[in-house]
Amino acid sequence: MSWTKDDVVFMRKAHSLAKLAEGRTTPDPMVGAVLVKGGKIISMGYHGEVATPHAEAWAIQKIGKKAEGSTLYLNLEPCSHYGNNPPCAGLVASSGIKEVVASMKDPNPLVDGQGFKLLRKHGVKVRVGLLEKEAERLNEVFVKYVTTKRPFVVMKTAMTIDGKIATRTGVSRWVAGPESLNFAHHLRNVYDAILVGINNVLIDDPRLTTRLVKKIKNPIRIVLDAYARTPLNAALLGKEARTIIVVGPNAPNKRLEALKARGVEILRIRAPKGLVDLGDLMIKLGEMKITSLLVEGGGEVNASFLEQNLVDKVHFIIAPKIFGGRDAKTGVEGLGVRVPSQAKWLKDVQIDNLGKDLLLTAYL
Repeated sequence: MSWTKDDVVFMRKAHSLAKLAEGRTTPDPMVGAVLVKGGKIISMGYHGEVATPHAEAWAIQKIGKKAEGSTLYLNLEPCSHYGNNPPCAGLVASSGIKEVVASMKDPNPLVDGQGFKLLRKHGVKVRVGLLEKEAERLNEVFVKYVTTKRPFVVMKTAMTIDGKIATRTGVSRWVAGPESLNFAHHLRNVYDAILVGINNVLIDDPRLTTRLVKKIKNPIRIVLDAYARTPLNAALLGKEARTIIVVGPNAPNKRLEALKARGVEILRIRAPKGLVDLGDLMIKLGEMKITSLLVEGGGEVNASFLEQNLVDKVHFIIAPKIFGGRDAKTGVEGLGVRVPSQAKWLKDVQIDNLGKDLLLTAYL
């Protein structure tokens, strides 16, 4: 299918509108809508947060009957089912819009092309596929969760150029610069939950809240703590965010009761050899409607997620400094691969600057 320059301009506008709600629509997708008539934008809308009108509804509501004869640009197929909002496909069809241009089909099994089918049934022209890959990336969390019922997992770690996340004495503050720290807080602002291991809690006592950017929300804080060793005065037990301690079957009941008294949620998971079963944990988090997970673990936690093929996306922050030390912790530890051919390859690698640091973003 061929696209005009105007098609691309209007669709990019729809994408940019959708992204304005990053971190606020879960478990819904981000959607932007642009209504065009006579080659000019006449109305726009985006899905601002969960349980508010969808992008199409906002754009149509603002313009009313003037929507008749217009073209609607959307990054995602209009929904055709009742959820937090009534179906948008029917509203679009009844508004007199003559054409819908969409980036991609909605992968939600409740939609899956039914929105397009309804539009065509009512005589609305439908074109699909403009900036499709960009649209999939925009809603990568939604796409993963709605098709697998598992959270989209992002691993973030900051390291020196020689791969160290702490010195040989265990000191890790600060490996990277202030711009990188701001980026880390941006990620907390975007994803549903943040996960660390118990050693991170015992050594660094982090709060795991969003503080250095304009705050929309704090993530749900999750700690892998098979034996419930989290101190009762730990900073992340503060009331500013929800905290879940993931324990194994042998965690002492007395410790669990003490943690519950501090307002903590306890999630019991299988823990063979004292290590929380991460596969089971992903199932449980999905059932809890946690659609995305930011892993800020140490080398062992990172290795476990990678070894079990649970990571979808990585952010490696690389600081232009050298710690050295054969005993200094690295960003990914564990057993490691036996031969180079077993290495995990990254794809769609992108490199950006964060002050003096480098940010490498890629997918598994």
